[in-house]
Amino acid sequence: MNKKETEIDLSFDFDFLDKLVVGIGEVSQITGIPTRQIRYWEDKGIITSLTEEEGKNRRYDYKNIKKMLLVKELLDEGYTLDASAEKVKKRIELIEKTLTKLKKGSS
Repeated sequence: MNKKETEIDLSFDFDFLDKLVVGIGEVSQITGIPTRQIRYWEDKGIITSLTEEEGKNRRYDYKNIKKMLLVKELLDEGYTLDASAEKVKKRIELIEKTLTKLKKGSS
């Protein structure tokens, strides 16, 4: 194996992250957040699942999984759920605004 092959960093594989969709049980295992809590956060509008059909398993994309992890981190730091959700919403908006500027600048 050459040096270039060993230096692959999947954290920057944006195509993969765009396609990543995980079921609620897997999200719970990965994040340590109980499925009941994930459903509650979805009911409150903090996150959204990709499944709209009644009775189908909820599935989440990378963006929503990242939101869950950020909310969990803030809750662990002592923030309330509403304060955590608002802080994460503002952070995501700032990131998206910054990425949009970067995309326009590189075009």
